[in-house]
Amino acid sequence: MSTLEREAVEMVGIEVDGQPMQVPKNSMIIEATDRAGIEVPRFCYHEKLSIAANCRMCLVDVEKAPKPLPACATPVMDGMKIFTRSRRAIDAQHGVMEFLLINHPLDCPICDQGGECELQDLAMGYGRSVSRFTERKRVVKDKNVGSLVKTDMTRCIHCTRCVRFLDEIAGTQEMGGSGRGDRLEIGTCIERSIDSELSGNVIDLCPVGALTNKPFRFSARAWELMAKPAQSAHDAVCSELYYHNRRGQILRAVPKKNEARNETWLSDRDRYSHFGLQAADRLLAPQIRVDGKWQTASWSDAIKAAASALKEAGSSLKALFGASSSTEEYFLGQRMTRALGSPNIDHRLRECDFSDDPVRASKPLFGMSVAEISCADAVLLVGSHIRHEAPIIGHRVRQAWRAGGKIMGLNPVAWPSHFDFEHALTAAPQELLGELLAIAGAVFRESKQALPGGIADSVAETPGNETHEAIAAQLAAAERGLVMVGQFAHIHPQAAAIRQVAAYIASATGQALNILPFGGNPVGAYRAGAIPQAGPGGNTVSPGQSALEMMREPGAFLIWDFEPEFDTFDPEALIASLAESNSVVAVCSFASPALLEHADVLLPLAPIAESEGSLHNIDGEVKTFSAAGSVSGESRPGWKILRRLGAELGLEGFDQIDLHDVQADMAQALEGVPENADWNAAIAPMKGSMYRAGEIPMYAADALCRRSAPLQDSTHADCAFAGLNPADCQALGLVDGDLARISRNTTAVDLPIRQLSAVAPGSVWLAGATQETWSLGPLVAEINVERAE
Repeated sequence: MSTLEREAVEMVGIEVDGQPMQVPKNSMIIEATDRAGIEVPRFCYHEKLSIAANCRMCLVDVEKAPKPLPACATPVMDGMKIFTRSRRAIDAQHGVMEFLLINHPLDCPICDQGGECELQDLAMGYGRSVSRFTERKRVVKDKNVGSLVKTDMTRCIHCTRCVRFLDEIAGTQEMGGSGRGDRLEIGTCIERSIDSELSGNVIDLCPVGALTNKPFRFSARAWELMAKPAQSAHDAVCSELYYHNRRGQILRAVPKKNEARNETWLSDRDRYSHFGLQAADRLLAPQIRVDGKWQTASWSDAIKAAASALKEAGSSLKALFGASSSTEEYFLGQRMTRALGSPNIDHRLRECDFSDDPVRASKPLFGMSVAEISCADAVLLVGSHIRHEAPIIGHRVRQAWRAGGKIMGLNPVAWPSHFDFEHALTAAPQELLGELLAIAGAVFRESKQALPGGIADSVAETPGNETHEAIAAQLAAAERGLVMVGQFAHIHPQAAAIRQVAAYIASATGQALNILPFGGNPVGAYRAGAIPQAGPGGNTVSPGQSALEMMREPGAFLIWDFEPEFDTFDPEALIASLAESNSVVAVCSFASPALLEHADVLLPLAPIAESEGSLHNIDGEVKTFSAAGSVSGESRPGWKILRRLGAELGLEGFDQIDLHDVQADMAQALEGVPENADWNAAIAPMKGSMYRAGEIPMYAADALCRRSAPLQDSTHADCAFAGLNPADCQALGLVDGDLARISRNTTAVDLPIRQLSAVAPGSVWLAGATQETWSLGPLVAEINVERAE
């Protein structure tokens, strides 16, 4: 039986407006009326939040009750008779509405919520045409809560949805009420303090115009917008949403309800990234380098130039794809690359250890679905800042914790979390695998399940302690446990061994294993063959170079939908290779400095919001999307660009007319599933006393996020510093705020120091994918720290 299936519940018989029905015992009246499609007005009630019963708008008449009762807080009882349209119920609702409107300002004509305001809608049905209130309305000072949410607190009706959301769902407790009675105000303790990665959901929850979308403010009216369903591709959850556009221009994003994926929520990264679509460096037309200078070209000329370069490269072509492209792009891209005789194609740009490739392509990334994580009773996070890597999965882990699940962690940094850890280990990158081996040793002693040959000796040589034993015992005792390997583990030089040890821990304790990679479509990339292994459809040109091997050797490159200086494990090495390469063809949405300097042909790619295709979410489901907005300039969907390139090269399999033809061709080629292969880890020691603990900041995940001004103005984008443990600061003679020189090989940057006890001794926290740090190379590598002169 699925962990999501509910046990049978006792039902009771009630009557609502003369309509008999059976409803679960102890459920609330408002749940029964909603199930029956009977309208009961409400402001404070929300199905995902706790019951507050403070707006009183949902008052209903219950037989034998001395007064109207709030439907949201009154449990049903067998034989109960409820009247939602009786004179007593309607009079009560009208009275509540009159009180709510006493202090509400008359600014509907200038309010961003106009046209989709719950108060406006209900006032039409339950309000009076004339107010009996003659005193002055109260005024509440607005609060500055950051770059994403705009406050107009005079409009607030004290429903407390925002307060409850930030407390219960986001877990940050950043808003609350101060004062009493008519002096009550909803606000924050200090300005700019709504820092949750899910903060934008308070906009959707607010039933009035007190909390609105700050970047969207005064841009359009609700009735001017067209809603188009879409998929987010910043992480592999593929949250569902609606883009709202006016005359083809995308102006905002709101969540689309999908209980199995993002419920009714949307991360701020998904909600606000579209503001990057209009960035100044958006590539709007094909460009060709002529005599060292860029010239705008027609699509025909640009395709001919690109095809000529690819044909000349032939079997030496290095095709590097971003991890958030559509599955159709991966499929046609690998078909073209292999048809040219090259096995060199990869999408795992931020990884460095590919030694376990024989088994990775044959196993699902998620053994426990996104929805089932909420029901997990034990979760071990390995190298994962889950709140930032995939905010919706972080929310699911918090749900599991709120339901009594035990959360454990092994990380290089004690990242701030919205749940409490039962057991937590913090280890520098060079010690991370050793700590995981100690947990594996404790699991072996608990389960007696044989260790894989590659790690057996290492486990035997690694002593454990009480924490390792406690983690092993907690996992062994769990009924629905989960081992989650996060993104930091994938950028680790010993990533393959970490994945194998984590797989052993999950298998030996009988729990699920989830591997959370980078990008929005890694599942589709694997399935479509965008890896240097045998391609789909019997194409056996293999094996090829991994992404890191390609980056570190000059040649002829196809750069697809990523920025070399920000989206790779070793940007310094890739840019050096591009500088010495024979030819570089780049298909991208934005012309980054590195591409402008080193590419020979630039082809404008339509971002997913303006394109069409499909994504495979982390659970393996196929999600098809179409353009939510008009294509900017001369940009084209990726599959169309590849089709034209293949046709220009004279290759077979590039004669599709539309997207359906591509998908039918792809479905036929992807029928075979790779077989499982055996592999044992080869564990190489990491030498050195100080290592970089690199991390991709949440709002630097891809080019679109990096160009969204609202996201870059938020507190989470503040990462131009080096974090050091106080003990390391003392040893180096540094104090908080000092300027330190961070160097690797011949490259050095000066950054301010922040003393952070959360950082493990022997490591320095240093963000990747930023202008300040890209030149320092790998995200996890030996590094030097000293006082800047």
